[in-house]
Amino acid sequence: MRIVRTMLILLLIVGGLFVAADRLAVNYAEGKLADRARTARGGAEDAEVTINGFPFLTQLADRELESVDITLNGVTASGEGQTLQVNEFDVKARDITLNDSYSGGVAAKATGTAYLTYEALTEAAAEGVSIAYGGETAEGEPKVQVTGQVQVPFLGRTIEGTTTSALSVENGDTIKLYAESVPGQEIPGVEGFIRERIDYTRQINGLPPGVELTGIEATPDGVEVNFTGEQIDLAG
Repeated sequence: MRIVRTMLILLLIVGGLFVAADRLAVNYAEGKLADRARTARGGAEDAEVTINGFPFLTQLADRELESVDITLNGVTASGEGQTLQVNEFDVKARDITLNDSYSGGVAAKATGTAYLTYEALTEAAAEGVSIAYGGETAEGEPKVQVTGQVQVPFLGRTIEGTTTSALSVENGDTIKLYAESVPGQEIPGVEGFIRERIDYTRQINGLPPGVELTGIEATPDGVEVNFTGEQIDLAG
């Protein structure tokens, strides 16, 4: 009986040491991945990585990770000569096969959401144009509100007003904001001139190969852009 009890104690100790070693290893790997994510694609201000599944050491030996969650803050996206600040960038990568050097891997599938503030959207808009939450239509569809002052040289005056705009994504890499109506559109030649300044099209450069924007939605706190992809290279 004493031998059995001693063996059980030894097994508990060994098991505890294995768990401790496993957690130390996963914490180290998460830190390294966070550093890599911070410096890649957009130069994030902060990054947090969580490697899911247990035990980690077994996954590492097999060079296959169950899933990895990545959160980036302060990412700067670029497109059409403009920059767009992304408040938060959440990525969920699944079924990752690591390369031989363990310096990267390929995720069978990745999904995520980028969160944009209205302040960031305003900064990326034309001068004198501001963007805010516009509430919902009678059908419950969320809109954004666009307010602006546009100087029209051929009229010798400034036209100002507020309108609501619909959000959409196009071609898997472009965010589009299109006004339902334009202040002064009844004046010949004015609508096209003003739309060039208040309608909002931004192609997002630098998306990893295989990643596509799939949807966009306005909320009271900001705009959420969803994306997905398959066979995503996580090496940066």
